[in-house]
Amino acid sequence: MHRLLVKTDLLMDAAPTLPADAARHLKVVRPKTGEQIELFDGRGSWRVYAWDGGLRAASSVCSLPADSRPPLTLFACITKGSRWDWTIEKATELGVTRIVPVVSARTIVRIPAGEGAAKRARWMRIAEDAARQSDAKWLPEIAEAVDFADALAHVARTTCLVGALTDPPPPPLATVVADALRAHEPDARREFAVFVGPEGDFTPEELAALLKIARPASFGPTVLRAETAAIFAVSVLSALLR
Repeated sequence: MHRLLVKTDLLMDAAPTLPADAARHLKVVRPKTGEQIELFDGRGSWRVYAWDGGLRAASSVCSLPADSRPPLTLFACITKGSRWDWTIEKATELGVTRIVPVVSARTIVRIPAGEGAAKRARWMRIAEDAARQSDAKWLPEIAEAVDFADALAHVARTTCLVGALTDPPPPPLATVVADALRAHEPDARREFAVFVGPEGDFTPEELAALLKIARPASFGPTVLRAETAAIFAVSVLSALLR
């Protein structure tokens, strides 16, 4: 089934006129008469339509309750080129609620002054494509890139896990998450998060600051690339939180 992202109010229309971007996408896929097309708003609501040269409602509006989506933030230092695009795509498929791109001391990618909004808009398009193709009903919030120091204030408001080598070695990620869930039973909706460093890892000073407000965890016996670590951690958290 073809899926198109639209504004929520358009779902109320039994025979909607699509906005230009959705109309262009539909023109490319060339639906056949009778073929079903789903319009979704990226906020948990969708509606199925049939194509007869135009859209005609084939179902009522369906919506998921907000509490069916566990809050999960990915703090990730921006990686180079397509690796970062891949991280956004897979994190969207896995259901993260928020992605916070971070520029740390050893982050190779830098965002020139004045380009933050344009970068964010591009990242949102990647997330939209990923949601459309994966049948995701929700889009993540994606922030503009922030410096490491500024990210710490956001981290402090979450139960954040970070892959870190400590002495003694930290417990496995799944164990740390399970312990945190038990500790927060009265506050089960507290937002969980994971923080992943850059290709060159955190500086000792950054890691020390992070571990004052985040919990160390082992991501396994091998050294993972930054983008692999991000998706591994999001996969574990997503599975356990659900």
